[in-house]
Amino acid sequence: MPNKLVLVLNCGSSSLKFSIIDPKNGDKHLYGLAECLYLSDTCIHWTLNNVTKTQHLGNKKEHKEVLHFLINTILKSQSQLVERIYTIGHRVVHGGPKFTRSVIIDEQFLRELQQLSSFAPLHNPANILGITEMLKNFPNLSHKNVAVFDTAFHQTMPESSYLYALPYKLYEKYGIRRYGAHGTSHDYVMQEAAKFLKKSVKELHIITCHLGNGSSIAAILKGQCVDTSMGLTPLEGLVMGSRSGDIDPAIIFFLHKKLGMSIDAINHMLTHQSGLLGLTEVTNDCRYLEDNYSSKTNAKRAMDVYCHRLAKYIASYTAVMDGRLDAIIFTGGIGENSYLVRELTLNKLHLLGVRVDRDRNLVTRFGRSGFINKNDSLLVLVLPTKEELMIARDAILLTT
Repeated sequence: MPNKLVLVLNCGSSSLKFSIIDPKNGDKHLYGLAECLYLSDTCIHWTLNNVTKTQHLGNKKEHKEVLHFLINTILKSQSQLVERIYTIGHRVVHGGPKFTRSVIIDEQFLRELQQLSSFAPLHNPANILGITEMLKNFPNLSHKNVAVFDTAFHQTMPESSYLYALPYKLYEKYGIRRYGAHGTSHDYVMQEAAKFLKKSVKELHIITCHLGNGSSIAAILKGQCVDTSMGLTPLEGLVMGSRSGDIDPAIIFFLHKKLGMSIDAINHMLTHQSGLLGLTEVTNDCRYLEDNYSSKTNAKRAMDVYCHRLAKYIASYTAVMDGRLDAIIFTGGIGENSYLVRELTLNKLHLLGVRVDRDRNLVTRFGRSGFINKNDSLLVLVLPTKEELMIARDAILLTT
């Protein structure tokens, strides 16, 4: 009898990823990506039986329209494959203070999740929409939809890591604290790193860097997260594609009082117009930075700021490693593929004993795993992440 399959849905702020995956061996029977939602030329790509197709959906298409195409055009045309779906796993960015592990979705859960949207205003509403569309279109799986939270992995952080230096009652009454994100990815690469380093997860002292359009870093000690860069929302921390990451909070007051910007306009600027996009004034695509680093001032400026912030975070997290650091791990679209980001960042960490092997660094891209350090260096490892596999495993575990 064939293995039970899981439909994994990841509704991002401006993209939508999906796959039908075997949680036992990781085989993907169908997978795809819709990108440029709310922008010009929204399109969707999907691969089935090693054949990739692309459909241009038009300009400024929203999540609901893309979900309808996924369900009605792609999924419902593959009835035999869809019949093998046993459960649906949903990536949910923010679980707030209540949801510290994956849960089976019901009506009460959806009501409670709606209240958490202020913690992840770009992501949670999209996650909720994906859930409701799947519940509506696949009623036979209504009791087998599972939410897997980005924040769950970081719930082991000590109070000294997750509290802000604000009046304590704001934490007690409103849950204002640091939650982190990308936990599913950090968890996966931690487990993979244990295999490469030939240690048990409970022995690991590592720093994991998930670098993509959204980016975060985690300090992992003995299999538990002890600190991470994202905060109450995914806006805090590293420089990102269009998000500012850390800034002086007084900048918000300046923009509001001196420049007359509304709070909504400031929020939009910090989340959609900052980061690499703000620094280049052209794009949030890291490939532009790599291709033009030596020839265009804006590319060099953005890359240097990005790597400076990343190196500072890595170095600072050595302070919570309890006297030993086994390895630095890179993952995510940029972490896995940008040799230049890794080289420029790691060259700032000589004090930690990091030495980059240029040949290894250049070859370890595009899905390849491996060490990129010289033989006399602290270990540096590139590991492609598989968030969808982690989501599938959690979903099947909770529903069987």
